[in-house]
Amino acid sequence: MFRAPSQIIYVPVMPATGILLYNQAMSSPFPGMDPYLEHPSLWPDVHNRLITAIADALAPQVAPDYYVRLERRAFLVAPDDLAFIGRPDVAVISPTQPHTKQTLPLAEAGVVSIIVPMGDEVDEMFLEVHDVSSGTLVTVLELLSPANKLHNDGREAYERKRRYIFSTRTNLVEIDLLRDGAPMPMDGKKVVSDYRIMVSRSSTRPRAQLYPFNLRQPIPSFHLPLLPGDKEPSVELNEILHDLYGRARYDLSLNYQQPPYPPLSEEDQTWAQEQIAAWTPIS
Repeated sequence: MFRAPSQIIYVPVMPATGILLYNQAMSSPFPGMDPYLEHPSLWPDVHNRLITAIADALAPQVAPDYYVRLERRAFLVAPDDLAFIGRPDVAVISPTQPHTKQTLPLAEAGVVSIIVPMGDEVDEMFLEVHDVSSGTLVTVLELLSPANKLHNDGREAYERKRRYIFSTRTNLVEIDLLRDGAPMPMDGKKVVSDYRIMVSRSSTRPRAQLYPFNLRQPIPSFHLPLLPGDKEPSVELNEILHDLYGRARYDLSLNYQQPPYPPLSEEDQTWAQEQIAAWTPIS
């Protein structure tokens, strides 16, 4: 399995004036998804903030008939996978270190202190939309992460949940803002894109809506499926992400002078550099 670098150094970006504008809100240099936010060492923060921002945007739109809740799932991963899924701050012992056999004299043999391999619990957040009158789970909204898209065990667990939802009357919204890894499985016409949003309404399965989009495009908006006949609120994901970018001040922790991870194609990298060169702070 190919692994991302376990650590990356982030430095403040110098605007064209040469002055660090720490107290001035910044917009992303990209019209849609910012590829620099995809790095595994930053994505856990982006993931949790963005899923919370989506919940905050949806809650007043679906009230008083529905309520939105943040839910968590946890699973164990091996120590050497922590950096891969976005935990570079955890110190691990490499299992590939050479081991030298040493024969102890019988007189010295006894109780020896050893280290056993330990997994680590990883939490992920997702959204649930419930009907107020019955408490029924109506819609699940998932934002994919390296843990459930790239990590073998995490992906298998997520795909099991996905298949289960497809067998129920619960709607599923799946947002994939990561270029790395294979897209989640779907039948029908194959569409190649950098990013994608799938909206699966229980009332129209097996048919679903796919919103594919690329780096150079704004993130499309979509309607959140609810119970049949109820008005579906619009999720303006591009606006939500860009507002979050400014509030979180991601401009202070991204080095746009270096290529993003995963790397872009040569054409997209040239385009990205042009966007960065024209980047100006919000006035």
